[in-house]
Amino acid sequence: MEKHFYIVIVCALMSLHPLLVQGARQGQDIKCGACRALVDEMEWAISQIDPKKMIQTGSFRINPDGSQSVREVPFSRSESHLLELMEEVCERMNDYGERVDPATDRKTYVRHASRDGTAMDLSDVAFDSRVSSSLKFACETIVEQHEDELIEFFAHETDNVKDKLCNLCDHALKIPHDEL
Repeated sequence: MEKHFYIVIVCALMSLHPLLVQGARQGQDIKCGACRALVDEMEWAISQIDPKKMIQTGSFRINPDGSQSVREVPFSRSESHLLELMEEVCERMNDYGERVDPATDRKTYVRHASRDGTAMDLSDVAFDSRVSSSLKFACETIVEQHEDELIEFFAHETDNVKDKLCNLCDHALKIPHDEL
């Protein structure tokens, strides 16, 4: 009797395995999509600021030798501007829809609202408020947990920010589906 009970439990767990793997994959897809969308939105917002616009940072106190520790940095990559952008960036997740790759069944998230008014091919993009809510929540979680790292990257890095910040996503996307 006890042996049958264990067999039933093992069969039940084995039947749940594909659902658990699929759920983990969907969670990873959402996190990766939110990370990539967050970087895209931040980079776009930074690019909209005049690169010649500067802001003074540092201490305005006078040192014993009579000098000040003030330096000028581009406003677009200043900590204050980046903090301001991060307060708003997750709201833009409502502008994203879900696209499913028919060959791999992987989900990607694409902007469905053009920034410059050009027409976009959205024939294979699904619009769902649950997707937007999930992306927004994942984005807020990323910002909350990695705020300092995000500011550091956007303040100093200009090349391959998405690859560096979202590197976990690239690794996860290369794992075959049955290994997830």
